[in-house]
Amino acid sequence: MADTSLITPEFAAALTMGLSALGAGYAIAASGSAAAAATVEKPEVFGKVMIFVALAEAIAIYGLVVALMILFA
Repeated sequence: MADTSLITPEFAAALTMGLSALGAGYAIAASGSAAAAATVEKPEVFGKVMIFVALAEAIAIYGLVVALMILFA
């Protein structure tokens, strides 16, 4: 009988990367707009608020790592 599994490793990796990129985009939009507003009110906090934007960007990188682990593990 043929394997009719809908969840292939390629599909799982694509879903992982896509959802993590969507989550990272949402997090960057939320933290980036808050960072811009905070910087306008108090310019000396620029370096501190950029840490939160960088942490949001890391979500996509973690998604990429997991997708590669799904494909090559």
